[in-house]
Amino acid sequence: MGVKNLWDILESCKKTLPLHHLQNKRVCIDLSCWIVQLQNVNKSHCAMKEKLYLRGLFHRVRALIALNCSVIFVTDGAIPAIKSSTYRRRLNPGNVLTQDEAAIKPSSIRRNTGSEFSRMIKEAKVLGNALGIPCLDGIEEGEAQCALLNSESFCDGCFTSDSDAFLFGARTVYRDMCLGDGGYLVCYEMDDIERKLGLGRNSLIALAVILGGDYSEGVYGIGRESACQIVKSIGDKAVLQWITSEGFSFVKKKKGSKKQTEDDKCNGKENAAEHKNPDGSKCPSQMRSQVMQVLDAYLRPKCHSMDSNAVQRILVLYPYSRSQLHHICTETFGWPPEKTDEYILPKIAERELRRFANLRSTASQLGVQLPLNEMPIKCPLSQIIKPRKVQGVDCFEVSWEETDGLETSIVPADLVERACPERILEFQERRAQGKKRNNARSRPRKLEKTQLLGQIDQKLQDLLLEIDRETSTTNDTTSLCGYVSEDDDDIAQIQLVDPGIQSQFTWNSNCVKKGGDFTYGITSCQESNISPVSSEDEVIDLTSPPPVQHASGNPKHLEDNVQCIDLVELSDSDNDMFSPEHTRRARELRMFIAGIKNTY
Repeated sequence: MGVKNLWDILESCKKTLPLHHLQNKRVCIDLSCWIVQLQNVNKSHCAMKEKLYLRGLFHRVRALIALNCSVIFVTDGAIPAIKSSTYRRRLNPGNVLTQDEAAIKPSSIRRNTGSEFSRMIKEAKVLGNALGIPCLDGIEEGEAQCALLNSESFCDGCFTSDSDAFLFGARTVYRDMCLGDGGYLVCYEMDDIERKLGLGRNSLIALAVILGGDYSEGVYGIGRESACQIVKSIGDKAVLQWITSEGFSFVKKKKGSKKQTEDDKCNGKENAAEHKNPDGSKCPSQMRSQVMQVLDAYLRPKCHSMDSNAVQRILVLYPYSRSQLHHICTETFGWPPEKTDEYILPKIAERELRRFANLRSTASQLGVQLPLNEMPIKCPLSQIIKPRKVQGVDCFEVSWEETDGLETSIVPADLVERACPERILEFQERRAQGKKRNNARSRPRKLEKTQLLGQIDQKLQDLLLEIDRETSTTNDTTSLCGYVSEDDDDIAQIQLVDPGIQSQFTWNSNCVKKGGDFTYGITSCQESNISPVSSEDEVIDLTSPPPVQHASGNPKHLEDNVQCIDLVELSDSDNDMFSPEHTRRARELRMFIAGIKNTY
């Protein structure tokens, strides 16, 4: 719990920070507070049976692992002697201590290791051990040990919901953590408290004495606003000395003030009648003795010193145990090993990449510029596969070197740029080469088109020459000639000249590319009167139907701008007016063109 209403007093100093604020930091976690928070989220029996509190702990830790945030679990030890009366009162809220019980000198109490809560703490420690997280068992208060590590700069902050962490010396406290909406933290810093509220560590301890908390019941009739005014009026440096020397003589003065009474009603008399002593009063010597005990508990808590083996042991980096984690997640959550790997391995790989980025940054600050292949530690990132966007953030999908069970994952682009910008250059070069290859593949299409036109031209010429030879002995027989142009319109023009009627019909047949296909059709037809020509000038178009003649022998005039006709769709009746050989050759040509259309 900490100090009564202290979080309300510090409300103006609360900050909400993004989760990536913790990247490359070391934090210690008051494990008891985290388990209580996660347990309160799901209080149902089903949640306890499915161990949702443990699953929540797993996801919190994996988020910190991905940020290369070194985590230290800290657990509570024995219950301090000064807290024993408060502890008994919480266990039996309806009971009041007798005078004989109150006269007994309190002593520290060993925690019940067989309780349900102790079992939950043990499960959390086992899970942390599998994830490579060390655990420090405190001598007494866990938040006191966290605060000492923070004040001695062994960690950058501590996670706890007990407000008295500041009284033990903590400088940065993270009260809560949320993984939704990209993740954020609720943070309080002692620098802000001192600057905005004018309250230092000594002032906060004085507030604990006046308002009450885990170690004292507080002063009857004093609310939080009045307590803050009293402490600020004395000053942070002198307030503890003033309390020990003067005691609570100011209480009588404040009780007689009507204004004070109204102020306490508005702000709540949090430490009113419920804090009365069994005998109704205490002599000054007893009150002074109790105050000294409270001050001593906050100023000199029982904790592991910074040079102890217990503290030095937790500062070592521990690897995670994949097999042990598989076993725990299978037994506890019912997850197959593949699902566990999917959750944790990308975070482990991202942590290793952040450590590699820190190594290169440190080397650069020292003036050592080493190429990627000359680094003493091999880069864990193998190559970049493709760029990605995750919740609006630029990322890369990458493959990893020597990461058992993990082939690819997604990491932030700025992390890759800090760790191995050479990999980004390699990716850009591969991308440029790929575009060149794609362009090279598109060029042969023009060559194929040219070759196709040449094949059509050669086929037409062969057919024309053969038919010309067969029909050269007959004067009335029409001959044909044609060509395929290779201009942009791909026009194949063939002329038909009938010497009997002295008319010439010209068809322009377009070869149009649509998508990947070529479409052939008649785009125009013109008739013109000409003088009789020789067989060398007679022209006929085998790719289009001939003009239809009337019984009188005059040709039926064709309309201008005839719509495109698919040559393959000609009916057999249109071919009856030709000779069998002419029909066979025309059919062969149509099949040849149809085959080209199917191919392209």
